[in-house]
Amino acid sequence: MIPFNFEYYKPSTITGAVEAFQTAHDLGQHTVYYSGGTEFITFARTNKLHADVVIDLKGIPECKALELDENDLIIGTGVSLNKISESGLFPLLGETVKRIADHTSRNKITLGGNLNSQLMYREGILPLLLADAKVKIAGKDTPVALDKVFHHEITLEPSAFLAQIIVDQSYLKLPFSTMKRTRFSKVGYPVATVAALMKDEELRIAFSGVCEFPFRSADVEAILNDTSMPAENRIEEAITYFPAPLVHDMHASAEYRRFVLKNLMTETLHALEAAK
Repeated sequence: MIPFNFEYYKPSTITGAVEAFQTAHDLGQHTVYYSGGTEFITFARTNKLHADVVIDLKGIPECKALELDENDLIIGTGVSLNKISESGLFPLLGETVKRIADHTSRNKITLGGNLNSQLMYREGILPLLLADAKVKIAGKDTPVALDKVFHHEITLEPSAFLAQIIVDQSYLKLPFSTMKRTRFSKVGYPVATVAALMKDEELRIAFSGVCEFPFRSADVEAILNDTSMPAENRIEEAITYFPAPLVHDMHASAEYRRFVLKNLMTETLHALEAAK
């Protein structure tokens, strides 16, 4: 049970959602957008999150889109992780998100909810960074590159939200690898998640669970693509270019994460370099 009262709105348009947010915000009410809702409910029940107004985005058609147009794949941020996986439209994304939580939870968790999670993992963003995804932001006419609004986390103006993800179809069938390791079971927070694809014979790779935020790094990729060095040496050097220290927490020590990470990176290199 959520231990506080709040006003609930479910607008049918992007404009209506933004206007509802702005009206509440102007009245000094703490307002949140609600997509899948699993994280909101979990944190609200434990008093880790509070809201005066909740705006549900699941009634907006653009946020529920999952379709191919002439050149792109369009994914609404209100689409569930299971629906993305089952569609088979973007196998790298589908395989990555189907390792998040259990099957029942993935019926409720949306892509937008995962990308905006308060947890550090946000694994759904890895394939999108690799595929140079663009995003449609509420209130903006023109899509922008995802990496323009992702700086360790999604950063938008208070009343804005991600409505859609746009991926060029040329990325959908590229050779890829995605692997996740947890400490004790298949379902759980990752000790390390590594997603990668091969484009124009160059490896692209992104990580979650190893630092305090998910990331893709040009420096790391440059080292891993230098095949003049043995794979083991490339991996050792690449880790020194990670943008933050390896996490040490209740799920795994930094040393254990490093061990798991090196194994995943080795498997990734072997799999994708063979696909050249």
